[in-house]
Amino acid sequence: MATTSIWSVKGWLGKVVLYAENPEKTENPKVHETTYQTPSQLQGLSDVITYASRKTEQGELMRRFVTGINCQPETARDEMMATKKHYGKTEGVIAYHGYQSFAPGEATPEMAHEIGVKLAERLWGERFQVVVATHLDKAHHLHTHFVVNNVSMTDGKKYYRSEQDYRDMQRESDALCREYGLSVIDHPKRGQSKHYSEWKAEQDGQQTWRGIVKKDIDAAIRRSLTERQFWEALRKMGYEVKRGKDISVRPPGKERFVRLQRNFDYTIESIRRRILAQNRQEAVSQPPPRKPMRFRRTFHTLHRITGLRALYFHYLTRMGVLPKKRTPNPNRVYFLFREDIRFVQRIAREARLLVRYNIDTAEQLNEYKASLTSQIQTLCNQRKSRDGVDELSKRISQLRREVKLCGDIETRSCVMREKFHRSIEDQNQMKKEVTTHEPFRRRR
Repeated sequence: MATTSIWSVKGWLGKVVLYAENPEKTENPKVHETTYQTPSQLQGLSDVITYASRKTEQGELMRRFVTGINCQPETARDEMMATKKHYGKTEGVIAYHGYQSFAPGEATPEMAHEIGVKLAERLWGERFQVVVATHLDKAHHLHTHFVVNNVSMTDGKKYYRSEQDYRDMQRESDALCREYGLSVIDHPKRGQSKHYSEWKAEQDGQQTWRGIVKKDIDAAIRRSLTERQFWEALRKMGYEVKRGKDISVRPPGKERFVRLQRNFDYTIESIRRRILAQNRQEAVSQPPPRKPMRFRRTFHTLHRITGLRALYFHYLTRMGVLPKKRTPNPNRVYFLFREDIRFVQRIAREARLLVRYNIDTAEQLNEYKASLTSQIQTLCNQRKSRDGVDELSKRISQLRREVKLCGDIETRSCVMREKFHRSIEDQNQMKKEVTTHEPFRRRR
């Protein structure tokens, strides 16, 4: 059995092809963390081939598990860009990125790549340039990436993905799986497609916002003895509910509703059955008693921090990450903060940079970023005319990582403030609803 999906990509084409051809993914079933590289460092696939060929075995594996259709893998980016320039279509969507993921243990790497190449040839081989790369970055988890140039090399017409393209891709994938003796779902249900980042997070065991919604629904069911209590539990969590043929819920701070049957196969009948089948003692479980607090240290006047550092510390506290000795309770964390828990390592690195250099304002951050850029330029000039290239390159890579952290802080700080604002609005709205409904509640 193989699952498939495809989506549009905007931005820089070299980055997409670089990820698909990533030699660290095709080396062995282990995850390797690579150093950060800016687009200026990756100006073409010649850089990718140089990186992939650092070790002979990596070059051989790349040739085995990376294939170009109507193009060569070594020059795929340049060939795709040449096609776009020839027809004057270099703006907007630059490519389509798809994947084909196989059930654990069903296929070998060679078989998975062979099926992927045949699938790409059937779907796009007559008109488009495609890079096919099979990743082996997790044990028993084979998946193939497709990078499709959205401009046809034969007539210059653009490829537009539609619902029919989803169905065609899955149909051809199932046909190939049958040819190779792999399992196939005979009557698949069409659900809402997922972005690759969400799919990848689920494969890596990380928490996604849809996963959080599912956990909250399950928690509301466990705490309810009646259907009315179930709706009340969701409301207390901050969810907005629409009841109809398919129940839809909107998580706190989110703009869109999520359909329970479409996304999780939860119907109102199945929810009712689960509520009725529960043991009363399980549903009405009492929280553990609170332990008395004891202070064993003297109190000192602490230096008050403000600005960006305070923003990051407050955000990590609201996520349940700080203080370190406290065990975080996800159920008490606001929804928009919970969905960022899988990015906690990145947020922590950004916070450490702010603390290390006492950066509190946007002006200080821009000044530090400018100083880093100046140092990088100086070191690049020194590297051209001096020995010790390896040491200089390491230092330049370190500085570039910090430049990226500064850019991430600029973006994330705005998002953090917006989420704080949304959380305050939702809390005020919930207080209004409680005040409005309180006179009509049944007293015990």
